Amino acid sequence: MSLTERIKHEASRLGFDAVGIARLPLDDTLSPAANSATVTEHSPLIARLYSSLLSWLDLGYHATMEWMSRSPERRSHPGIVLPGCRSIISVGLNYYTDAQANECDGHGRIARYAWGKDYHTVFKKRLKHLESFIQTAAPEAQTKWYVDTGPVMEKAWAQEAGLGWIGKHSNLVSSDYGSWLLLGEILTTLDLDADTPGTDLCGSCTLCLNACPTGAIVEPYVVNAETCISYLTIEYRGDEDNLSTELKTQMGNRIFGCDDCLDICPFNHNSVPTDEQNFHPTPMTLAPKLSELQMSTKEEFSARFQESPIRRAKHEGWTRNLSIAQKNSHKP
Repeated sequence: MSLTERIKHEASRLGFDAVGIARLPLDDTLSPAANSATVTEHSPLIARLYSSLLSWLDLGYHATMEWMSRSPERRSHPGIVLPGCRSIISVGLNYYTDAQANECDGHGRIARYAWGKDYHTVFKKRLKHLESFIQTAAPEAQTKWYVDTGPVMEKAWAQEAGLGWIGKHSNLVSSDYGSWLLLGEILTTLDLDADTPGTDLCGSCTLCLNACPTGAIVEPYVVNAETCISYLTIEYRGDEDNLSTELKTQMGNRIFGCDDCLDICPFNHNSVPTDEQNFHPTPMTLAPKLSELQMSTKEEFSARFQESPIRRAKHEGWTRNLSIAQKNSHKP
């Protein structure tokens, strides 16, 4: 087998459900101080990513997530993150389970990806093993891996690597796994064989746009985080009083994230339940009673969600989300 084939085989052996390779244009001039001209002059793809990111930032659609606006050149070009980067190994884990959330009044709704254990932990161990395999097979290689925490436009590179395509809701869609792939990647200086990029199969469908409770998908492929329930229940650090009455009402019983635009996608009809036990729900995440979720102290919150993505909301955000959901649950 070629080195590319061996890496893919090892990724599958480690339990990744999807793996693909994207290639970067040859560029020996990039440095951490690269400017916009340096970033865009060598690759139409990178120029497009950079331009799209700047437009999104200029519109303020990143809301209070200021880290998104830091060094857009670095975020757009992996060759700045890892000098000499030639390939990106994109990997995905299927997190779909066929369990059904309890939508009865008085219950909260948690996004499917947070039903089980923190996916960062699941990815971390496997990516470290895959990185070690690469370094053993090719000692000259430099690598750097991320799971949703680094300055890498992971969905765009996953599409380039053939794992799927970015849907109109701005999330990756897979022909094999629908909307339910979590992503990670390894940047490397190795010249690996590239896969065929994913083809956009959304066509004229607008179901995800119509399903968004707050109209946060302002146009196909563009999301305004300021009104997105996932942002409001996870990343937003403001008080309940700073949100409009209309927005709070639209949040309904969602207390961590929102799956509405993902659930509606027709490509989910073929979704296959994951074998990864870490992603299976618990009674607390699948059908939580709002009245039983209040935790008076930060320590209680941290202890209960020690191994859960829900920690990201922090105690203050969690308490705010519960308060909004409880008020909505009492409405006729």
